[in-house]
Amino acid sequence: MTADTTDYDLLYNPRLTVADAPAFIERWRVSSARARAQLDGYLDVPYGNAATERMDIFRARGSSKALLMFIHGGYWRALGKAEFSFIATPYTDAGITVAVPGYALCPAVQVRDIVMQMVQAAAWLHRNGRHFGAPAGQLHVAGHSAGGQLAAMLLACLWRAYATDLPDKVVRAALSVSGLYDLRDVARAPSINVDVRLDPESALQVSPAFLPPATDAPLYTAFGADENTGFHFQSQLIARRWREVLREDIVCPGDHHFSVLDRFADPRSALFAASLRMMRV
Repeated sequence: MTADTTDYDLLYNPRLTVADAPAFIERWRVSSARARAQLDGYLDVPYGNAATERMDIFRARGSSKALLMFIHGGYWRALGKAEFSFIATPYTDAGITVAVPGYALCPAVQVRDIVMQMVQAAAWLHRNGRHFGAPAGQLHVAGHSAGGQLAAMLLACLWRAYATDLPDKVVRAALSVSGLYDLRDVARAPSINVDVRLDPESALQVSPAFLPPATDAPLYTAFGADENTGFHFQSQLIARRWREVLREDIVCPGDHHFSVLDRFADPRSALFAASLRMMRV
């Protein structure tokens, strides 16, 4: 594919193509504040020493069947865990313990630093999730947009190289919603890369499509049918490159980059049903 720099912005920046994007984010904030007030949760639980290394954990209603770590999006440069508490409500109702980690943002850090923070968060949950009622050995990961890239990166992690007390398979399965798998394309989008600051070499190092899955843990992918074309390209790429572990690819009709996250948190949606299948619930 050939394109000039303006084309890459239109391919990958949904804020240029979804006019009411700010309204979605504001609604998420309001819904998340309500969720934090209503759910049985623990806020700002440290998983590391940095101020950004905190997560919110919401206990399942009744006996917990699985542990879901949800990684938020924002192109590694915006938003935070507080905007995404709303996703916990339907999952805790379904008997899932939900953890939403925060992380540092570009340009203060690089994408590879955020990847390592998510490795640290997942390792912490593997070791400590049972203290919040979650069953041992049942950590699953989901992420949206940049969070989808981070979720896929966790399936490429060599956990025992990171810490010898960890098993080979810390994450049982991952769901990447509107994920990015070849970050070299993102580096070609000036409106994004002004903050993310990737070059071809650093982009390749954090591109899941060019890393092998570390285990047989399945990957589920999803995207909205009305998303920027670049997200369609990205889904096709990971389907080819990770075909051995790709379990399902869910296309959400009528959804764009922001509304597709609402499908993830909608108990009536096909995407929500797929997420429960991923966790065998």
